[in-house]
Amino acid sequence: VESFLMDNFEQVIFGAEQNWTVILTATACGTGALMLFLKWFGHKQSWKKIQRAKARKETSLQRAELAVLQFNESHPETDTSLILSLSLADLSKQLKGGTLTPEAVFHSYVEKTLEVNRRLNCCTEVLLESWDQLEDIGSRKDGLLYGVPVSIKDNIGYKGHDSTCGVICKLDLPATGDSVLVEVLKRQGAIPFVKTNIPQSLLSYDCGNPIYGLTLNPHNPQKTPGGSSGGEGALIGGGGSVLGMGSDIGGSIRIPSSFCGICGFKPTANRLSSRGASSCSRGQKSVLSSFGPMARDVDGLALCMQALLCDHMFRLDPTVPPIPFNQQVYQCSKPLRIGYYENDGYAMPSPSMGRALRETKALLESAGHTVSNPQLQTDLLCLQKVFTPLDFFHILKGGPVDPSLRVQIISYGLPRTVKKILSILINPIVSALQFCLCSKDYMHEVMAEWRRCELDVLLCPMMGPAYNHNYPGKLTSALSYTIMYNLLNFPAGVVPVSTVTAEDEEELRHYKGNYGDLWDKLYRKAVTGGEGLPVAVQCVALPWQDELCLRFMREVERLFREKK
Repeated sequence: VESFLMDNFEQVIFGAEQNWTVILTATACGTGALMLFLKWFGHKQSWKKIQRAKARKETSLQRAELAVLQFNESHPETDTSLILSLSLADLSKQLKGGTLTPEAVFHSYVEKTLEVNRRLNCCTEVLLESWDQLEDIGSRKDGLLYGVPVSIKDNIGYKGHDSTCGVICKLDLPATGDSVLVEVLKRQGAIPFVKTNIPQSLLSYDCGNPIYGLTLNPHNPQKTPGGSSGGEGALIGGGGSVLGMGSDIGGSIRIPSSFCGICGFKPTANRLSSRGASSCSRGQKSVLSSFGPMARDVDGLALCMQALLCDHMFRLDPTVPPIPFNQQVYQCSKPLRIGYYENDGYAMPSPSMGRALRETKALLESAGHTVSNPQLQTDLLCLQKVFTPLDFFHILKGGPVDPSLRVQIISYGLPRTVKKILSILINPIVSALQFCLCSKDYMHEVMAEWRRCELDVLLCPMMGPAYNHNYPGKLTSALSYTIMYNLLNFPAGVVPVSTVTAEDEEELRHYKGNYGDLWDKLYRKAVTGGEGLPVAVQCVALPWQDELCLRFMREVERLFREKK
């Protein structure tokens, strides 16, 4: 009996063990299958979102094209080439004077935008509501931008439309109302008519994303238009817009303006309202984003700033200081005291950048301005403060990562333990440069040197010429010339002054950079093949001296026009 009981007990135990093995195996397989299903389902949902966004874009383009054809058939007398050739100031004058009608200007620019987009893929959606606004535009004839078509960057809110920032998680979330900038533009008679492309998450100075694809440079399709306001740069540089609105947190207005051969202006942060705009780094306070205009010339930038800095904006957003545009400062012709440096000791300018800067300096001196060399130190660690948002991976979930971001995000995806080890290893270096992390102290140091030299403005290099595609993600280190003025919150703008010559390209072959390291070698590869591309310089002023910065930009522009 005892033997019988033991045999049965062993069989029961063995059977139970087998059952648990089966149960655990089935659970593991089921869990794995569920995870695979959820991943597949998530990707399928993301794919559907992308397809809906692409369909909306295509529908808007087709309807816009039909509207243009109908207008052209009923208005064959419209001189489109003349309209597209006018500067913003001249266009505005002719609209107000009645020489041109808002309808003719609007359809001329929509037609040109469609043509430019076919070549460059710079638009995310035509705003079909703009035709409704066109019908009622007569009530806004007193506006400073009456009848002017304006393009806007994807992240600037427009009622009923997504502000995707190039990430899937922001699709199918249309804005419930216009952003303050759009409201004020409409109040001043402007007609926002198209949204433009951006890099995924806005945290790159390339211009491509998995939703809308890659945008090309208007001067060379093998080159990037820059970013993150790259669609704006490409559209304006290609002639499809006379005025656009962008945003800048590390050079995102100035870089595409430089790469595409147009003028761009980053005002002091909060000079223009950011209410109603979308972001992928909300809550980041180390370096503030700044919204500003992009146009063909400096007068266009100034006219836009004058229009936006009005009582209507100050009422809509009371957090913006109620400081109207100072036309007297902008129009002043008094000689300037100009600071100047050619190399920040971090990223050596390309041969074309250095030449353009020296030519600008010589022209300014010959015009009676005083140029001196202040001792300004670049904040090398500010890159980390801008480009490592805590929610970087969260916003990229549920879809593919754009090629321009893959290299950039490798370090962000390291395991927490590895990051801790690295932080211990580099801590002595961080401590040695601790002054860089206190932006206010750094700002006061720079301003003290500024006052010591009795400067009005500063002339410095501007990144360029345009890079070959996919290099911006590998070269965040090259942002020192632009991001410094985001950290300091100084207004800064870009003026194109030259183009890359064959001699510049030959000299580039021998470029070693400041250190001859990996990043210097990558930079040479990034800008190779740039003959004929535009080259710009950067103009800077102290905080809240936006009009003085624009006045300096206008002087640089005037001197080069006279030289030509």
